[in-house]
Amino acid sequence: MINNSTIKILVLDDDPFALKLLTRMLENSGCTAVSTCDNGCAALELIDRQGVHPNLILLDLNMPEMDGVEFVRHLVEHRYTGSLILSSGEDEQMLLAAEKLVLAHKIPILGSLRKPVKPEGLAALIKKWTPPYQDHAPAANLIRSAEDLRAAIANGELVNYYQPKVSLSTGRVVGVETLVRWNHPRDGMVLPAKFIGVAESHGLIKDLTRMVLTDALAQLKVWQQTGLSLQLSFNVSRDSLASLDFVDFVAGLVAEAGVPPQEVVLEVSESWIPMNDLRAPLETLTRLRLKRFRLSIDEFGIGHSSLAQLRGLPFDEFKIDRSFVHRASTDKYVRAKYDACLGMARQLGTEVVAVGVEEIGDWDMLRTTGCDLAQGYFIAKPMPAADLPGWTQAWQARAKNLT
Repeated sequence: MINNSTIKILVLDDDPFALKLLTRMLENSGCTAVSTCDNGCAALELIDRQGVHPNLILLDLNMPEMDGVEFVRHLVEHRYTGSLILSSGEDEQMLLAAEKLVLAHKIPILGSLRKPVKPEGLAALIKKWTPPYQDHAPAANLIRSAEDLRAAIANGELVNYYQPKVSLSTGRVVGVETLVRWNHPRDGMVLPAKFIGVAESHGLIKDLTRMVLTDALAQLKVWQQTGLSLQLSFNVSRDSLASLDFVDFVAGLVAEAGVPPQEVVLEVSESWIPMNDLRAPLETLTRLRLKRFRLSIDEFGIGHSSLAQLRGLPFDEFKIDRSFVHRASTDKYVRAKYDACLGMARQLGTEVVAVGVEEIGDWDMLRTTGCDLAQGYFIAKPMPAADLPGWTQAWQARAKNLT
């Protein structure tokens, strides 16, 4: 249980009365490390100040001079690594658009609040805050150089974390998604957003893929020997999708590991599929299916593909993007997008995975609508391989009350 007094919170609102009211609400929730600012420039100065960097910013969208949307852009420039809660008197659609923008900037968002803010709503969002599992030291958030990454691959500094996927109908753990991390000897855990692009642009993606997939396949064999029957999901890079030798490369690794290809799910982001010229990716995808790999469209819904465009692609699974899943039980706009994605997947006869399941409301809504699988922090965060057997036992006991 997180002690709210340890969360450093910045409240940014141009209304003095709102600042006092929100501060009082936070204090009543046990949040004592609260700072306030009445304009964006002062807030950015405070964020840059040594030792003051907030874990969470409660941000008003409607401010003169620098509004909340512009402030978010500056947060990216200032390498802000905390989370946001948005507040505004605007309608739900405006708040949803602002949330989508924050997510596009890769800033974690706990949710949004319509003004006047209610204490119970604010307390519920504060309760969702969790310390990040990666090192948030400034150095851990820098884009890495090709030379450093090449050395990291050679020195074995890249490690795999695994996030479970579970059946919504039975609660059974059916698979894990492989998520690579850079365990930097000085800076701690560095997330893939800081080095995957470097690998692609400097010809290192094949070496990185070989290391990640080889380790993941070896780990899958270990789990199978201990009685854990799982499918292994792996993210295919944009460059790999366009590479004509990728199929033989990955098939060779899987054969060498002694793993049936049916137990490997290759995930491709929907936005990476060039619908105007499908020749190279369609050849890669079709050959992978011929070799009996399972194929998944990741981040489904954000690429705006039509039913007609997707009908001829050989996918087994659609992963509905987290922005269409979390809060779909309470937000009619999110729910409409979720329903559209689910309906399209059903028309194509594919299995459906909902990503970004963060609370019981998400879980219950997915079960009610007949979604197949779920993945998200409500179930488990990505974890080291050694933690999975123990987590699985605990989850099985917990799942009995959820299914």
